[in-house]
Amino acid sequence: MIVLFTDFGLEGPYTGQVKAVLHSLAPAVPVVDLFADAPARSPKPAAYLLAAYASWFVPATVFLAVVDPGVGSDREAIILEADGRSFVGPENGLFELVRRRARRSRSWEIAPREPPFGMLSASFHGRDVFAPAAARLALGERPQGALRARESGRRPEWPDDLPQIVYIDRFGNAITGLRASFLPSTARLGAGGGIFARARTFADVGRGSAFWYENANGLAEIAVNGGRADALLRLEIGSGVEVIL
Repeated sequence: MIVLFTDFGLEGPYTGQVKAVLHSLAPAVPVVDLFADAPARSPKPAAYLLAAYASWFVPATVFLAVVDPGVGSDREAIILEADGRSFVGPENGLFELVRRRARRSRSWEIAPREPPFGMLSASFHGRDVFAPAAARLALGERPQGALRARESGRRPEWPDDLPQIVYIDRFGNAITGLRASFLPSTARLGAGGGIFARARTFADVGRGSAFWYENANGLAEIAVNGGRADALLRLEIGSGVEVIL
């Protein structure tokens, strides 16, 4: 399967045009919409989301992952293979945590090719460069570009776990870049002027109460039972989170 992880949104033509390329080149391969609303123009918080959610998918999955504020610049276009999964997208830090947490990884440059519809735009590499490469991988073609001996674009200064809000879901729950398994069960999280104890799930606290819990993909998430944590606590992507032991 091909899994889409982008900040393109569902409004407007962008996601639809990417899917049109995938369908034209690999019509029998299922395409799964994972995130169309990854943190916009923000590879750093997106990197922690991608690493957590990609681990849920089986090996041989191809991720078309595009959060690319530097499109048209000299940032590289790459294919990363990490523990059997393939990631296609920009080398701008988006794959930093995937690569760091993988047991084995290697990467290739994406070889230049004529786009399927005959035009290579300067500003839409998701459609013209990354989608064709993802389709070819999903059909079993090996990467045609050079194997990269030196991995530029790494972000060694980024922490292993990010104490920030990296995503707000449609219910107003605030997902952090912290893996819950690395936090003591007694740890509290501070954010938006509040301090929150851990609960197992929503039903374990009173209605209107704020808490944090381990979400279904292993990340610490701040929520309000029956309410919106983002609105009540004024949280947004990039808001800091304090771990209180």
